[in-house]
Amino acid sequence: MIPVTKPFLPPIEEYQELVQGIFDRNWLTNDGPLVRDLESKLSGRLNIPTLFVSNGTIAIQLAIKALGLKGKIITTPFSYVATSSSIVWEGCEPVYVDIEESGYNIDPEKIEAAITPEVTGIIATHCFGTPCDVEAIQIIADRHGLKVIYDAAHAFGTTVNGRSIFEFGDVSTCSMHATKLFHTVEGGSVSCRDEAVFRRISLMRNLGHNGPNQFDGAGINGKNSEIHAAMGIANWKYIEDILAQRRKIAQGYEEVLKNSNFLLPPIKNSEWNCSYYPVIFESEQQCLEVKGRLEQAKVFPRRYFYPSLNRINNWGTDNCPNSDSIASRILCLPVFHSLTSTEINTIGALLNKVLLP
Repeated sequence: MIPVTKPFLPPIEEYQELVQGIFDRNWLTNDGPLVRDLESKLSGRLNIPTLFVSNGTIAIQLAIKALGLKGKIITTPFSYVATSSSIVWEGCEPVYVDIEESGYNIDPEKIEAAITPEVTGIIATHCFGTPCDVEAIQIIADRHGLKVIYDAAHAFGTTVNGRSIFEFGDVSTCSMHATKLFHTVEGGSVSCRDEAVFRRISLMRNLGHNGPNQFDGAGINGKNSEIHAAMGIANWKYIEDILAQRRKIAQGYEEVLKNSNFLLPPIKNSEWNCSYYPVIFESEQQCLEVKGRLEQAKVFPRRYFYPSLNRINNWGTDNCPNSDSIASRILCLPVFHSLTSTEINTIGALLNKVLLP
């Protein structure tokens, strides 16, 4: 069986050594030394102050709350449900702006038409780790006085013009769930350069604690544990290997599918982290046929992201034809660290058998 993903795991003895230290200190949570070490590592690599939190969904909710977003928030219909559910959970209304016709991310050219006096911010996703047009989005946000949050759940390791993708916008959030390129089993992060906003998020993630017996505003329990931080630190030394292997896997798929026109849209001025490998078919019928054939052979791709979020929970609109179309025709092929060239060739052969004349 070839699943769509598998978590990367470090050598167990390296993780056990870190866990033994936790047992020796008897310090399991509440801003322990491993959490602080991981935050230092993240802040250095992402080139922006970064907090470690319990998951990527809480990260978005903290960002919304800390920036004081109210009313309506412009967002993308093509993302995981957490992007929109966080908006709704915080008492705001998602306003969907369609994605680019030749990409997966929100189309900056369509954003301004959706701005009304009730709109206070933009939440855009770097879908599959491919960067949004951050410069165009920032120009629009500045023109209208809007805050920008980037859901960078997929984007660890992606850069734009040599800069970490996490440096853009007012706040960037990340998921460190077990399926992600860099993971802490469960976890997430919030990155922000504004000192006042960063401090608010830091307080909010720990119930507003400003000392043992003092509180500064309301908060939630968004902190993370030493056990989770230990997994992140154990994985840290393998980041470059993981990124290199992802690039190798993407190149393998490109080679085996070179006659099938499945390449990703062009990504300008950036280094993509190859965190996923999406392919888009001519029709939903063809997509489902390929999915069925692969599953018969014990290969399990996934329909990321289906359905388009404007189609669920009465949240959205019919005016997202690009997202509706892509969502119905896309599959993400298996991508994980231990995926072999033989398995990539097997998957490619199965696809080509269905699609090539």
